[in-house]
Amino acid sequence: MGTEVVMVDEIPFPPQITTTKPLNLLGHGLTDIEIHFLQIKFTAIGVYLDPEILSHLQQWKGKQGSSLAQDDDFFDALVSAPVEKFLRIVVIKEIKGSQYGVQLESAVRDRLAGADKYEEEEESALEKIVEFFQSKYFKKDSVIAYHFPATSPTAEIVFTSEGKEDSKIKVENANVVEMIKKWYLGGARGVSPTTTSSLANTLSAELSK
Repeated sequence: MGTEVVMVDEIPFPPQITTTKPLNLLGHGLTDIEIHFLQIKFTAIGVYLDPEILSHLQQWKGKQGSSLAQDDDFFDALVSAPVEKFLRIVVIKEIKGSQYGVQLESAVRDRLAGADKYEEEEESALEKIVEFFQSKYFKKDSVIAYHFPATSPTAEIVFTSEGKEDSKIKVENANVVEMIKKWYLGGARGVSPTTTSSLANTLSAELSK
């Protein structure tokens, strides 16, 4: 575990944050796309986990990061482990909050539909999240934070933008919460391959200690 601030595309991520207890930065990366050989970066991501996560991943001890990055079972175990998780997502390229909301909605809805878990309750929970983002403007350096407590299948989303008060929403639908985690922490199927590979390499090194 480092003590240095980690720079992700010039955006600083502290090596540790404290929610109810200290969580360590165990993975980081970007969301981006390539258009005509140009890389367009949207967000920088920091994944903070309770170090206790390692006790839930012991069966992967000794595996290389590169093989963990491709291992869906490993990331499923990471997502479902009953430990606190925190995602800090910092905006690099300005977009409307509604655009982000729509991306989140379609990613989560597709995963729910694929698992046969998309019912009216899930639809209405997702609508509330989309509504929450609708009125926001994602200026550069705005922060979207997702806090997943260890003991309840809920999530708190907090949006912070310079000069504005923080706004937050609580998500209480367990299926929607699970798929938001999988969107960011879903291994090979996650939204950010760089984050997946960073998590796999860090956890591989921590497990082999």
